[in-house]
Amino acid sequence: MVQPQIEELNLLHAHVCQALGVPTRLQILYALYEEPMRVNALAEMLDTPQSSISRHLSVLRQRSLVLAERNGTEVTYRLADERLIEVLDLMRLVLRDALERQSNMLS
Repeated sequence: MVQPQIEELNLLHAHVCQALGVPTRLQILYALYEEPMRVNALAEMLDTPQSSISRHLSVLRQRSLVLAERNGTEVTYRLADERLIEVLDLMRLVLRDALERQSNMLS
């Protein structure tokens, strides 16, 4: 592996993977894929305190994974790039296949 590739992988891990390492953030991303939402709507949908949702959104915004659009006093969040959901769906398929192989090995 060449140095630029190693650096890019390190950046991917630090910038994206760490942001996705919390299940609530994944739930937020999937919710925003369905439609842009305000913090209070996300909190209600995910049955999570609004302050917690705000902290998670802050991380996702810092990593440019979600965008915030202000309209007066309201802020609506949306996915910055819908390809992220495609990647997450593919990772879920990889997980299912790995679990199935593991299950077959134990049988």
